[in-house]
Amino acid sequence: MDTSEIERPPERSAGILLHPTSLPSACGIGDLGPAAYAWIDALVRARQSWWQVLPLGPTGYGDSPYATFSAFAGNPNLISPELLVRDGLLSAADFAADQWPADYVEYGPIIAYKAGLTAQAWENFRAGRGKTLRSAFEEFCTQEASWLEDFALFMALKEAHGGASWHDWPEDLVLRKPAALQQARQELAEQMELHRFRQFLFYRQWQALRQYARQRNVRLIGDVSIFVADDSADVWTNPELFLLDSRRRPIVVSGVPPDYFSNTGQLWGNPLYNWEVHQRSGYAWWTVRLRTALEQVDRIRLDHFRGFEAYWEVPAGQSTAEKGRWVKGPGADFFRVLQDKLGALPIIAEDLGVITPEVRQLRQQFDLPGMRILQFAFGGAIERRFLPHRHERNTMVYTGTHDNDTTCGWYEKLTADERRFLRRYAPSTDNDIAWDLIRLAWMSVADYAITPLQDVLSLGSDARMNRPGQPWGNWRWRFRADMLTETLLDRLAELTETYERA
Repeated sequence: MDTSEIERPPERSAGILLHPTSLPSACGIGDLGPAAYAWIDALVRARQSWWQVLPLGPTGYGDSPYATFSAFAGNPNLISPELLVRDGLLSAADFAADQWPADYVEYGPIIAYKAGLTAQAWENFRAGRGKTLRSAFEEFCTQEASWLEDFALFMALKEAHGGASWHDWPEDLVLRKPAALQQARQELAEQMELHRFRQFLFYRQWQALRQYARQRNVRLIGDVSIFVADDSADVWTNPELFLLDSRRRPIVVSGVPPDYFSNTGQLWGNPLYNWEVHQRSGYAWWTVRLRTALEQVDRIRLDHFRGFEAYWEVPAGQSTAEKGRWVKGPGADFFRVLQDKLGALPIIAEDLGVITPEVRQLRQQFDLPGMRILQFAFGGAIERRFLPHRHERNTMVYTGTHDNDTTCGWYEKLTADERRFLRRYAPSTDNDIAWDLIRLAWMSVADYAITPLQDVLSLGSDARMNRPGQPWGNWRWRFRADMLTETLLDRLAELTETYERA
């Protein structure tokens, strides 16, 4: 895909951040079916230009879309059963009687449930239903074979070994001995076909939804993490791209050093890249990764952008991120090569945290918009550069993100001095702190303004999406369809028009 062909967005625009799992779909978790199309219509009514969706990959431990089994695959839990009925692969009776919580995702049961529905769809497909999809399925398998084959084998092997990490498989499989791989492909051929089929269904449904959004002038912002999960098809398939020992275990892992938020830093634990190997290949793996992402969305938020300039390296086996060191990343060479291969880079640089002059220079060299979080301007580890009067045009301003508390929940935890400063800076016009921050974001000179849906709905901490460092209870929140009233959408539309972001 030549990204130079992507239409440049209007100078001022606005959008809403919402992971698809939070949609009010019928089967226990947000999906790509009717509720997603209704959501696009709601964005249109509210005069929004962007839907920021966050990562869409198959989730592993902790249900986080930032810890996925593949940097290329889609999450089968997002497949809509209702659309499978339309395609003749299921009947409504297969799921109509099931009852699920409306306000949150119950991941354990829902993962098994959705796997059962897609397995049933596969059996029906094999039996002759959905005949019109057969050629499209074969074409998909051929076009995506570069990552799909290894992913299908990885997932089939993972299931065959009770969900265990690939590090705990037999040694011949860990080391990818050709004879062992060939035997596994023969023994697990049917299971691999099911995983190919699930990916086909996800990609088919996602592309249809994206096309619907494009037709209504709603564009999509996706998310690409700098690092990938250790227990992933990416590391198992491409060990030479990572700093691993002879047993294919990480030598060093990712994290960030101690800061305001943590006295011991954050130990993420992802394997780190062997950037010399990536460079010699012309960043081939990264080129395919970003090209694949840009076939799904219009812009990419590149998570932990500062890691491309320098990243925090922690020796494997440490219990905290305290004992690490800064190591230079690939820097400008990485983005220059990608620009040569992909054309214009529709990338948003997640430049939060400790940002050095070198990181700022790298972002500015490639004209990438950075991020400003309004909550950080007024509370906690206050960063005055996030105050609206200090914003730059080529910037995305957020009230908060998926990693922050909701604005209402955040406000409750401010100190008296922090509240006084906030109210001096932004006297309340709506008697609603969430909408006060939305107004501040929308009136900023920043080209792009984004708010999580939770802030549009003025919800408290119970609606928080993610608590970094807490490995359980995240990514569960869902909204109910009756929350998103026409009055609320029209209110946002009026604000968007007022500040010339419509």
